[in-house]
Amino acid sequence: MSGQKKYQGVVVPMVTPFTDKGEIDIDAAKRVTEHIVAGGACPFVLGTTGEGASVPDSARPAFVEATVKQTASRTTTYASIASNCFQASVEAAKKYFDLGLDAVVVNLPSYYPLTPDHMVKYYEKLVESIPGPMMVYNITITTHMSIPLDVIDKLSHHPKIVGLKDSEKNEERFKEAINMWKDRDDFSHFTGSAGLSTMALLLGSDGIVPSTGNFTPKVYRDLYEAGVKGDEETANKLQELTNEMGRVYQKGRILSQSLAGLKVIMNELGLCGTAVLPPLYETGPEETEKIKQEMAGLEIAKHSGI
Repeated sequence: MSGQKKYQGVVVPMVTPFTDKGEIDIDAAKRVTEHIVAGGACPFVLGTTGEGASVPDSARPAFVEATVKQTASRTTTYASIASNCFQASVEAAKKYFDLGLDAVVVNLPSYYPLTPDHMVKYYEKLVESIPGPMMVYNITITTHMSIPLDVIDKLSHHPKIVGLKDSEKNEERFKEAINMWKDRDDFSHFTGSAGLSTMALLLGSDGIVPSTGNFTPKVYRDLYEAGVKGDEETANKLQELTNEMGRVYQKGRILSQSLAGLKVIMNELGLCGTAVLPPLYETGPEETEKIKQEMAGLEIAKHSGI
């Protein structure tokens, strides 16, 4: 990293807590937010882990407001405004910035296939239509498109486009991207593939975005600190620990199943309930018990900071 960039650190893609009726559980949202902030991390709401694509537009502002108020300016707060409807993204950004949000995060609209030229024009028009900073979000598993690095580099010179969250699990791409921007004070690289956190930080990535950080933010903060200091031995040990924790709810499960599994762990730790929104569904009794047993075997509670 070049100095201390404005956007850096551990950013947790926060789960969205729901009641059994499918409404956002604001009290639980405050608990999860506090847990993340107390662990030395930043909350990122309404992203992939937060089931952002399934949350009704009408319910989102109150959730963003609760999160921003709970952070109380102690850290940076991010929120996704991604939508297949351009105007919906613009309106969401305006509302969230009015509520005190620090930065918005935007993945590609995913209905139509887009050329690199489409991508540049989309992000340039969007950032010119909103009143605050924006991060580009590359997540191929949901958009089924990869944003080329030359597209991102072109966008990186816009004064309001402040960084990239890259969740494409591609080591060579990470190495090239980090090398492109590690010495730029005005543009940050965030690693969205948690298993590559140590590798990326040692190379000069500015931050990590681990979903497992929902229940163990402090361990990821320690990993981040070790990585940026170049303490490879400590960072690798913590990487293996977090990998084991992630496998409890991710191994053998597709994304929609692992997100439900993550909430089983969150519920066991008293952070939020297990409810998810369709098209996701809660884990069945046998799967839930399996996650609980594996969680107990790893003593996740000991590392969660609860």
